[in-house]
Amino acid sequence: MTKDVALVLSSGGARGLAHIGAIEELESHDYRIASIAGCSMGALVGGIYAAGKLSAFREWMKTIDRKRMLELTDFSFSIDHLAKGTRIIEAIMEFVPDVSIEELPIPFCAVATDWMTGHEVLFREGSLFQAIRASISLPSFYEPVRRDGMVLIDGGVINPIPMNRVVRHEGDILVGIDVSGHDYEAQSVMQHKLEEKRKHSGSLSRQILHRLLPEHIEFNHYTMLSRVNSIMIRQNSLLMTMLMKPDMLVDIQMRRYTTFDFDKSEKLIAIGRKKAQQAIRNYEQKNKENNKEKNT
Repeated sequence: MTKDVALVLSSGGARGLAHIGAIEELESHDYRIASIAGCSMGALVGGIYAAGKLSAFREWMKTIDRKRMLELTDFSFSIDHLAKGTRIIEAIMEFVPDVSIEELPIPFCAVATDWMTGHEVLFREGSLFQAIRASISLPSFYEPVRRDGMVLIDGGVINPIPMNRVVRHEGDILVGIDVSGHDYEAQSVMQHKLEEKRKHSGSLSRQILHRLLPEHIEFNHYTMLSRVNSIMIRQNSLLMTMLMKPDMLVDIQMRRYTTFDFDKSEKLIAIGRKKAQQAIRNYEQKNKENNKEKNT
């Protein structure tokens, strides 16, 4: 059974920290990552792994709380973005020096989207952090990267899990880690339970608050657009999975963690490890059954 992996990491904001746990679980089962492709948070984690600094990044993430997140957000309130996105990259570069992608020990590809044309833009050479910065340009939040007449935004817009962009080697297995989706059904159940608890709360202040607040407060312009965007990205990732048929898919749909929960890194990493463990077990069991059929 081959142990070489062509690894693909999806977009997903802070949920992409689960990629770290999944990578650690793959390595603990002696899988060797031979190439990586990723977009958005997947490009960030994948690029840092390719540079050999994933452990340092994980330790750094432990220091991130809400206060530190605000310090790393260089607000600009421009017409097309809320933050420049420079400060976070500079902070990471303090312990992950920039390098040319072609000099990395394993092949790496980051994916971005050209807002001008709608075309996919691939980074297989040049500055690692310029590629990552372009790939993580969350529309309306981070400032787009302008380069060669293009306006580059988040790669997840066009290819949230770029399985068709990873370098393949003979005999390797294609592994995708997808954190682009939310478990909205589970979220709905949780929300309903919370509302029922508030209705029957013995606290007078909570009862007054419940009466003052309108029902279905979770429905507003922001949540509507956010969920529509999330559903579209999820459908794109499912279509890519159907098209490429990965040998192993670690599908991680979050119930409670969102795009900006960077202060929950260890919890997200633990989810990634658990889900990867299950996927590895299923893959290896399927291989055993296939080998048995061949030998009978």
